This record gives sequence, C-alpha cells and structure tokens, in this order.
Amino acid sequence: MKKIIFFGAIAFSMSLTSCSVMYPGMATDATSSKVHVVEKKVFLGIAKDIDLSLSNAAKKGGITKIATVDYGVKVGLISTTYKSKITGE
Repeated sequence: MKKIIFFGAIAFSMSLTSCSVMYPGMATDATSSKVHVVEKKVFLGIAKDIDLSLSNAAKKGGITKIATVDYGVKVGLISTTYKSKITGE
C-alpha cells in the first residue's frame, strides 16, 4: 500500500512539471511600441486550426512594421503551448 501511494505521488508531481523554451526569431531597427502575443494550446498532440504566422499576428495586433519576434514552446504531460510574441509599430 505504501508503494502505491509513493508511486502515485511521484506520478502526480511529474504531471505538474513542464519544460518551457523561448527564443528570439528576428530583430529589425523598427521601434517596439506595440506588443501582440499569439498563443495556441494542443492537447494530447491533436492540433486543430493553429495559425502562428507573423502576418496574421501582426495584422491582429495592428502592427505594420515588425521590430522583434520571439517564439516559445511550453511542453507539459498532456498539453503543449505554442507562443509567438511580436513587437513593432
């Protein structure tokens, strides 16, 4: 019984952990007065309607000149989150 509780506690704590990576994608000489973040979650590896394109994110954020772009991925046990952060004018 103690082993079951011990391994159950380990499995529960592992389900709460995740790995997150954020890295720069591009930089220009434009000023960064506006910031827009596009984020999509994927559950159990099933992706549906994911659009993290720069043009779509800039259009939604009202950005005409892109200054910087950062990409990020956060991986969990059940879900994965993809993120694009765009700054510009």
